[in-house]
Amino acid sequence: MSPVPVSPEAGGPSAAATIALSLAFGNGGRLDPEDIRLLETIRRVRSILGASRALGTSYRKCWLMVDALNHTFESPAVETFPGRRGGGAALTAFGERLIALYRSLERQAQRSGARTLDELTAALDPAFAARATGAAAADPTAEPRRSRSRPT
Repeated sequence: MSPVPVSPEAGGPSAAATIALSLAFGNGGRLDPEDIRLLETIRRVRSILGASRALGTSYRKCWLMVDALNHTFESPAVETFPGRRGGGAALTAFGERLIALYRSLERQAQRSGARTLDELTAALDPAFAARATGAAAADPTAEPRRSRSRPT
């Protein structure tokens, strides 16, 4: 994910807000920061397998993401070259354009939303500490979880 940072001075040095765009299209397709990061990594390493390793994601997930992107739009974003030796992947001209359009939209959102995000950042509670989804599990004073299995 490549969120766009917004000025931190409103809420102190560590209170930077970010914008992360996730686009949902009318045909059911999606485009989010994870997709863009994958495309940029494929551009750099010229391989879906290499991109999966670089991102620490399974090859299957990366392949499915590429497949979804290639079917979301009329033109494919990634072209693959099968083969054990010399195989790989490369962005198409449309894939390059897709990254450019997404990054442009991020910059526009940053510019237009900067004042609003500064106001929201200024209203943040400095004592807030984010917790994991299971908030009770993060609380050291909470009771331990009980097992659902029967004792043997």
